[in-house]
Amino acid sequence: MAMTIHVDIVSAEAAIYSGQAELVVAPAEMGEVGIAARHAPFLSRLKPGEVRVKVSADEVHPFYISGGMIEVQPHVVTILADSAIRARDIDEMAALEAKRQAEDMLADKSGKLDYAKAQAQLVDAMAQLRTLEKYRKGRG
Repeated sequence: MAMTIHVDIVSAEAAIYSGQAELVVAPAEMGEVGIAARHAPFLSRLKPGEVRVKVSADEVHPFYISGGMIEVQPHVVTILADSAIRARDIDEMAALEAKRQAEDMLADKSGKLDYAKAQAQLVDAMAQLRTLEKYRKGRG
């Protein structure tokens, strides 16, 4: 049996996941990180993207996070997400609409653009759609 690490994923709204895992993969600020039991402690910001919690060879739980922080201790991983949702619960139509709105804002040449906000909205929507797409491919 593989060694496991305790994982907690929480957002401002709720606790999303709590349990044991063989591996956690998260979108850290400087690149994707993989964390297993007895990993060296560290703290990092997280980018919008997919967090994968591998419970066993046959069971992986994907989540979308909009950013946040990850704290790693030898036997515990804590993800404090700005917002988090299970991949299966992503609203595809809402993500597509947010993507369209962000693209429209970026295409607006009137000078009234909040470029940073539009760019952040586009990144967020694209990350949700990528997470959903990976989830669907993994199930099929």
